[in-house]
Amino acid sequence: MFKKLLSGLLGGGDSKSGNASAAEPVEYKGFLIISEPADQGGQYRVSGWIRKPLPATDGEEGEMLEHRFERSDMLPGREACDALMVSKAQRFIDEVGDEMFS
Repeated sequence: MFKKLLSGLLGGGDSKSGNASAAEPVEYKGFLIISEPADQGGQYRVSGWIRKPLPATDGEEGEMLEHRFERSDMLPGREACDALMVSKAQRFIDEVGDEMFS
């Protein structure tokens, strides 16, 4: 246990720097918010995707618009990072809306 704690504080251990797995999408006002925090030495950077599915036409599947959402915020826990990502993305959607895809 002590080894795991120490390696987490020093940035070692089993996890490599990079993107953590994506969380389950959260639907908000027709948008999908997907938290995919960047794991950076035991800290998680707020990042992910905002997607908006377009309606299907003439029997074809609808297109998916995407916007990469990254912030400088770093948090020590994955769950807190996911929650902050959703909160910031919701505010961004309220302020910018569909213009983010322009």
